Amino acid sequence: MTASSPISILCTNDDGFLAPGIRILARAARQLGDIVVVAPDREQSATSHSLTLHRPLRTRVVSEEVTAVDGTPTDCVIVAMNAVLKRPPAFCLSGVNHGPNMGEDVLYSGTVAAAMEATVLNIPSIALSHAGEGLQEDQGWEELLVRLLPQLMEVDRFPPHTLLNVNLPAVAPDQVKGIRVTTLGQRRYSDSLTRAQDPRGRDYFWIGGTVSHWTGGEDSDFRAVEEGFISLTPLHMDLTNHALLEQIGKWRLTL
Repeated sequence: MTASSPISILCTNDDGFLAPGIRILARAARQLGDIVVVAPDREQSATSHSLTLHRPLRTRVVSEEVTAVDGTPTDCVIVAMNAVLKRPPAFCLSGVNHGPNMGEDVLYSGTVAAAMEATVLNIPSIALSHAGEGLQEDQGWEELLVRLLPQLMEVDRFPPHTLLNVNLPAVAPDQVKGIRVTTLGQRRYSDSLTRAQDPRGRDYFWIGGTVSHWTGGEDSDFRAVEEGFISLTPLHMDLTNHALLEQIGKWRLTL
């Protein structure tokens, strides 16, 4: 990255193009290169890597830099790459999500999924989330990201086929203790399904755990965030359990 040749950066999220988090991220990224924001026109949290296949997608040009899409975060990356951008971006930044994306939550997160889709398309990608509630634009996170992002976006050493999952702790930016490289913890929800009845006496169900329980080693992402550190977890696209290939190969499976 040089001042004479600014890089192009795609910004997206799952909270929608109006969310404070993506505005913070876009302003920070603008100091590092030329940005284009392609994001959902409404909240798309927990949509994971879903695609819109059974209806057409529509876009709305909000400004010279911002395009809103009536689809999922993954849709947004595909639309950006094939219809909005004139050339592939050097980076994709997804976030800043309102709420953490740690442990198994990365499997449900639209924020992480957008970064994954860009990674599939060979675009170096970073997903960013904030572990606190009510992320505000005047809290100083922009200045912190301006310092952090260039260190992560070194193209010559960015790991291939890998995205970086970053979680900011729920403390003031000037109280952040540092950065830890972490592994994914494990999160389990209690009472993840609520059953009730509508006014006509018919059952309905509401998914969403109210109490979560974390487990994991000392290098887990949730431990770093709880202790006031930024968690940095590399996520690889290859889900194969290579350690079991030889063992399963000895099962002598037949038909």
